[in-house]
Amino acid sequence: MSAKADNSGSPVDKLKLAFAGLLFGAVIVAYHYFDEQSGLYRAIGVVAVAAISLGITLTTAPGRAGWGFAREARQELRKVIWPTRKEALQTTLVVVVMVSIVAVILWLLDVLFRFGVEQLVVSGG
Repeated sequence: MSAKADNSGSPVDKLKLAFAGLLFGAVIVAYHYFDEQSGLYRAIGVVAVAAISLGITLTTAPGRAGWGFAREARQELRKVIWPTRKEALQTTLVVVVMVSIVAVILWLLDVLFRFGVEQLVVSGG
C-alpha cells in the first residue's frame, strides 16, 4: 500500500463532493417522482447521473485516493491463491464433522447437567 497522504481535500473538493452527493440524491428522488414513466428510461437516467456523480467525485483528492485504494485492493486480490474445488469440499466436510461432534458433546453435557439439577431439586424438596 502507498504511504499515507493528506486526503482531507480543499474547500473546492468538499463542494464537489457535496454537489455529487446532492446530484445522486436528486436522481433517486426523480426516479420515484417520475413513477409513471418507463422503468427503462428511469434506470438509464439513474445510471447516467450516477456516472456523472462518480466522475465529479473522482476529480477530488478523496475520490482519487479511494480509486487508488480500489486498484491496490484489486491487485492484492489477484495475488490470493484460491483453494481448488477438492480442497474446498474437504475443508467444508471437516468443518461440518467438527461442528457435529461439538454439538453432540454439548448436548450430552446439557443432559448430564439437567439430570444433576433434577436430582438436587428432587432430593432437596
